[in-house]
Amino acid sequence: MNNVLILLDKESDWQPYYKTSSILTVSDYLKSKSKEKERKLVINLSNDYSYNSEGYYCSLLAQARGHHIIPDVELINKVEAGTGIRMDRNLQKLCYQWIQKNNITDNWYLNIYFGTCKEKEIERIARFIYENYPAPLLRVCFNNKPNNQIESVQFLPLNQLNEEEETLFADALDRFNKKIWHSPKSAPAPRYNLGILVEPSEKFPPSNSGAIHKFLEIAKKMDIHAELITEDDATRLMEFDALFIRATTALNHYTFHLSQRAAQNGMAVIDDPVSIIRCTNKVYLKELFEREKIPAPISTLIFRSNNNTFEDIAAQVGTPFILKIPDGSYSIGMHKISNEEELKSALDIMFKESAILLAQEFTPTDFDWRVGILDGEPLYACKYYMAKNHWQIYYHYASGRSRCGLVDTIPIYQVPRKILDAALKAASFIGKGLYGVDLKMVDNDRAIVIEINDNPSIDHGLEDAVMGDELYYRILNHFGRSLEMKYF
Repeated sequence: MNNVLILLDKESDWQPYYKTSSILTVSDYLKSKSKEKERKLVINLSNDYSYNSEGYYCSLLAQARGHHIIPDVELINKVEAGTGIRMDRNLQKLCYQWIQKNNITDNWYLNIYFGTCKEKEIERIARFIYENYPAPLLRVCFNNKPNNQIESVQFLPLNQLNEEEETLFADALDRFNKKIWHSPKSAPAPRYNLGILVEPSEKFPPSNSGAIHKFLEIAKKMDIHAELITEDDATRLMEFDALFIRATTALNHYTFHLSQRAAQNGMAVIDDPVSIIRCTNKVYLKELFEREKIPAPISTLIFRSNNNTFEDIAAQVGTPFILKIPDGSYSIGMHKISNEEELKSALDIMFKESAILLAQEFTPTDFDWRVGILDGEPLYACKYYMAKNHWQIYYHYASGRSRCGLVDTIPIYQVPRKILDAALKAASFIGKGLYGVDLKMVDNDRAIVIEINDNPSIDHGLEDAVMGDELYYRILNHFGRSLEMKYF
C-alpha cells in the first residue's frame, strides 16, 4: 500500500489535480483499521480542523497510529488558540522592505503552500512560518508596520483556492513529495526513508564525498531509501522516517532546528537535539566532567566582564594555556597563550564572539585519540596526529587554506583499556547516539577526556579503514532499530 495518504472531505475536492492512488476521504480513514506496521506520511487536507470535527479526529487518530501527520493536533490547537509568532529582526526588515516596495498601506495576506509562496522575494518568511506552523496550506495576515508584522496565522481550506492558487499548491505538493505521483505498486516498500542532511559549501564537512557515497550505496543494499537533502529541503522533512545530520551542527543554527523538528515528530535522528545541546558547548562539558569526575584537563571560565590577567589564569591552569571559544570546532576558535601580550590580543578577538571563554591547561601529545561510539558501544578508534610543526590537528593559514596531521585507524581490541573506559563513561552521560570522544594519554598511563563531539567525522578511507562497509551498516541499522522501538 502507498506510504503516503492525502485525506480529503470528499474525493471531488481533488478534481483539479492529477489523479493519484494516495487519496482517501476523512470518513474512510476514520473507519479503516490500521493493520499494517507502516510509518505513513498522512497529509490532512480536510477543510475543517475545528475541535471534534472529522478533520480534527483524523489528525488525532493518525498520531495514535504512529503516522507522520500534517498538521498534527498540537498545531491545530495552536492555530485555534491564536498563539502568536514573531520573526527575528532580519525577517522583519525583509518584510518591511517588501511592504515599502509594494506601497502597502493596510493589512495584507500571504498564502503559504508547504512553506512556499507566490512572492519569491519573501519566501524566507514563508519558510519560517511553515517551520513554526507545519501545515499544507496557511493564510497569514500581516500589518504594514516596520516591526512585528504578523497579525494572525490561519489554515487555508483547499476548497477555497482559485485556479492560480490550485496550481501553486499542486507545484508545492509535487516538490514536497513526488512519491504521491510515482509509487509503483510492484515496488516493495523500503525499510525506512532516510534524509541525509549535508551542506554542499561546507569547508570541513563531517563526512567526505566518499563516505556520503558509501552511506547511499550501503543503504540501497539494506533496502533503505536514502536521499541527500540540504537546508533548502527543510519543508520536506516530514517525508522521511529518519534524519542523519552530516553537516556541522551548532545551536541557533538550521541543523539544530531541523533536529528539533525531527525529534518532535517522532523521527529517529542523529544528531538528536539533546546531544547537540550537550556537546556543542565546552562550558557545559567542563561542568559535566567535573560533576561526574571524568578525568579532563584543568579548566577555568573567563568572563568578558572580569579583569583577566595572564598571571591570574596561569595560576589556575598553568602556562602556556589554551583559550577556546565554547562552540568552536575543527581547531577553529583556539589560541595558545604564553604571555600577557598574547592573552590581550586573543581576548580582543575572542570576546567579540562569546561573552565566556574557556581557559584550559596545555597538554602536549603527538596525537589525540578519537573513539567513535554508537548506542553506548565502541564503533571505531583513531589516532589523530598534530599537523606538522604545530600543536593542533588542524593548522589554519591566514589565507583560509588549512592542513591537518596524519590519521591512523586502530582496531578496537588494540585501544588501551583506559582510553576505551574513559570514552564510554563520558559518552554515557550524553545519550545513545553517535559520538566522537577526544582523549589524550598523559604520563603513559592516564587517559583524560578533551571533549565529546555529537557530529564526529566519518570519512571514507579514514574512520572506516578497519571496519570497511560494516561501519556504514551499523550506523544505518541503528536508525532501523530506533524506529522499530518507537513503532513496534
